[in-house]
Amino acid sequence: GQALGIASASIDCAANYALERQAFGKPIASLQSIQNKISAMSVARDSSRLLNWRAAMMKDAGEKYTKEAAMAKLAASEAATMCSHQAIQVLGGMGYVSDMPAERHYRDARITEIYEGTSEIQHLVIAGDVFKEYKG
Repeated sequence: GQALGIASASIDCAANYALERQAFGKPIASLQSIQNKISAMSVARDSSRLLNWRAAMMKDAGEKYTKEAAMAKLAASEAATMCSHQAIQVLGGMGYVSDMPAERHYRDARITEIYEGTSEIQHLVIAGDVFKEYKG
C-alpha cells in the first residue's frame, strides 16, 4: 500500500544520498551509524510487507483476518514514519529542504498513521482479537 511505498521511497532516497555524499574522503554509506539506519529501515519495511502478504493470503483463503489486517496497517504506517524520519537523519540538513523528497515522505508518512484508523485504534483491534483467542 501507500505506507510501504513511502517506506521504500525513503530507503531509496537515504541509500542513494549516502552513496553519493562524501565525508572525510569517503561516502557516508561507509559509516556504521548510516549502515545501521539503512538496515533498520529495510527490516521495518520488509517486516510490514510480510504482514500485508499474510493478511492478503488469509483474506484470499476466506479466513478471518481482522487482526492481521490491523497488524499490517499498523506496521506499515509505523515503518513509513520511521523510514522517512531516518531518511531525514541520513540527509542531515538537506533532509529539511522542501526540494528534497525526504521532507515530503515524512509528511506523507505521518498521515498514514491517522487515516484508515489511527495507530491507537489498530492496537485496540489487535488486542481485542488476542484476548478473544485466549478466552476461547
